[in-house]
Formats: sequence, C-alpha cells, structure tokens
Amino acid sequence: MKEVTKEITLDRHDQRILTLLQQQGRITNNELAEQIGLSPAACWRRVKALEESGVIRRFAALVEPSLVGQPLSALVMVTLVRHHIDNTAEFENRILQYPEVLQCYATTGNADFVLRVVIEDMAAYDRFLNEKLFTLNGISQVSSNFVLRNIKEETAIPIAKG
Repeated sequence: MKEVTKEITLDRHDQRILTLLQQQGRITNNELAEQIGLSPAACWRRVKALEESGVIRRFAALVEPSLVGQPLSALVMVTLVRHHIDNTAEFENRILQYPEVLQCYATTGNADFVLRVVIEDMAAYDRFLNEKLFTLNGISQVSSNFVLRNIKEETAIPIAKG
C-alpha cells in the first residue's frame, strides 16, 4: 500500500465526488457530473486528479465471502520474537503473498501485527497456520479470534465537509 506523505486539500466538489463514488462505484461520469453540478469534462478531470494524487487508490467490487466458499473469518494476532528490521521485513513480504490474508496491520499493544484472514473452514485455517504462518522466521506467538457474526463492515471513509 502506498504511504501517505501529505494530506490533500479537498474542495466541496471533490468531497462530494468521493462520497458518491464510495456509495456507487459504478456510477457513470455523466451521472456523477450531474449530481455534483459540474460539466462531465470537469468532473472527469477531478476524478483523474484524485486517482493520480492517490486519494482514490482503486475501484473494486465487494464480494460476499460466504457466497464464494470463504465463510470463516479470523482476526489473527501475531507477535514476533524480536523487533529487528529483517524479521519484520521478511514477515511483511511473506504476508503479502498470502491471498487469504485480506488485511495486515502493524500495531501497538500485545501483538505486533493483526491479520484479517478469510478461509473456507477450520481445516483450511489449520493448513494456513501450519504451512504458511508457522513457517515464518521470528514468530513468537499467534492468537486467533474467529468472527461469529459481522455487526458492521463499511468501506466508505467519512469525508470531512470543509
């Protein structure tokens, strides 16, 4: 993921564009321009500028995991033996290769990393642990919490109205 170096100043048109695109990613440029109150060309330029600046990282479809054979979700807390740059870099590089890891966060607190993992069942999770996670150097402890039900899962970032 690209590191953010500087906050971008957004005017009311940019804020509205971001709010609408987060709600309706497949909206046409003409529909978006009409709802924002800009010409289609001006709207397109703004969307392109938001993409090029990194404010809009990408467009994607949100897939329901249980409908594609991945109904089990786990939050996995990983603690490393030492906080050495080599251990951390190796762990991060390997985690990037695992498609079942949807998110990986370096954190403060009891764990060094928190992973969100989606898998088909407990046997698949056991294989993930034994064939992937436990093979990594420098891991001291792994703790797993399984999601019983999803209370809230949003993707839209609240856009401050300036």
